Amino acid sequence: MDAPAHGPGLRTDRPERSRKALVAGSVGNFIEWYEFGVYGYFATVIAARFFTPEGGSEAEALVRTYASFALAFFFRPVGAALFGRLGDRVGRRPVLILVIVLMTAATTLIGVLPTYATVGALAPWLLTLLRVVQGLSAGGEFGGAVSVMTEFAPPGRRGLYGSWQSFTVALGLLGGAGAAALLATLLTGAQLNSWGWRLPFLLTLPMGLGALWLRLRLDETPSFQALRATQAAQAAEALQARQSLTADEANEANEADKTFEAAEAMEAMEAIETVEVSRAGQPPERPPAREVAKAIALGAGRVMGWAAAGYTFLVVLPSYLQSSLNATFQQALVATVLANLGFAATIIPAGLLSDRIGRRPVMLTGALLVTVLAVPLLNLLQDEGTSTAIKGATVCVAGAIVGLMAGPGPAMLSEMFPTSVRYTGLGLAYALSNAVFSGCAGLIITKTIERTGSVDIPAYYAAATCAVSVLALLTLREQPTASEDRRMRNGDGPDSQLNLTNEPDAPNGTPQKRS
Repeated sequence: MDAPAHGPGLRTDRPERSRKALVAGSVGNFIEWYEFGVYGYFATVIAARFFTPEGGSEAEALVRTYASFALAFFFRPVGAALFGRLGDRVGRRPVLILVIVLMTAATTLIGVLPTYATVGALAPWLLTLLRVVQGLSAGGEFGGAVSVMTEFAPPGRRGLYGSWQSFTVALGLLGGAGAAALLATLLTGAQLNSWGWRLPFLLTLPMGLGALWLRLRLDETPSFQALRATQAAQAAEALQARQSLTADEANEANEADKTFEAAEAMEAMEAIETVEVSRAGQPPERPPAREVAKAIALGAGRVMGWAAAGYTFLVVLPSYLQSSLNATFQQALVATVLANLGFAATIIPAGLLSDRIGRRPVMLTGALLVTVLAVPLLNLLQDEGTSTAIKGATVCVAGAIVGLMAGPGPAMLSEMFPTSVRYTGLGLAYALSNAVFSGCAGLIITKTIERTGSVDIPAYYAAATCAVSVLALLTLREQPTASEDRRMRNGDGPDSQLNLTNEPDAPNGTPQKRS
């Protein structure tokens, strides 16, 4: 079902519009991951403030904190389906405006919530409710943002433009880590635990207002405008076909036997409508639901390693280092910053490289490297004899490997779906994968370590999920040669996998080879 992000004959290479779309799409994603990073970095503080009743243990509170974390992720698919449906029907722009308002409001309110010491058992419920709203809005953010970026991208640049979605993940996580590190440096432990943890959440309000301003100035994407124009033209042609029946034919039909001739007239009208629509040479409005579901499942499998390894190395790592390896809060944050720097360093180059050699080889390289190196890299962190410099390089390399999957990933998902279901399809594929393999990462790792005593669990988790992604990515067809691409555009080449449209730009979910 792989399909291009552009409709035929569209001019999407206007630099100003493309840059506006890139910034407007990226800023909401930055805020989303900034908040999720802050929540992860302050997990131990939040556990103490909201999930530790009198007599409760710190381990139990941390598990409950991650349960709330996972719950927000499980509402992402709901948000992806809800907002994706709206985005595919009314447009990308209005839905992206709505989700940034919801995300900003929910995150800001976390910064003013009363704690367990103030309102008792109501505190964790209020926090969980706001996490649910965040999950819903985050589910609607990804599909819309990636649709906007890739549908505005110039030809041959979808990998580069889509990689900015992942790059802003790194920037958001780094922003969250930077805010946490700055507060940990400027404030005492008592101040941080009492009120300092609220400041990063409150900072979301001005950022969200800036994002809202940018999205209010955003144009609708050319692909969606073309889809709406096609649908309007088809409706007009069908109406004209119905009206072409002469008055004599209508009178004759009215005088005929009602149980027989009326049915024939209806069949004739439907046949005329079908012929007229087929003459337009346009794809059907929506592909079959079964094929969409199949593509969503396949897309989720292709990015599950990215989701699991990314969250394990970039978000769960601070709490793991503190709880399992006895690192200080400052040491854990430094490690996280280094991991995210490595992650950020490879995302854009990986997206750009995928525009030249295809999505599959770049993403496969990342997934295979995590599968093979996850355990050795974690063992270096565990070894007390390993120098600080080596440990720093280790977490940086781990982040860089994840970046190889994250760079081409958004474009790869976008190219799997036609315009009519792109927002919903790619959003659900990403949200389902993240709900299961990112949202549960902290909970699974913490609980499994608690039960087994094995500190290697994070590495096993990342390696296993990436191994599955390797199998799914092998189904992504190789990039066509220039001659094969021309034949496919002319209808002479092999059909693309799961391609339900005749949109010609990306016949197999990989870009045309550039000469």
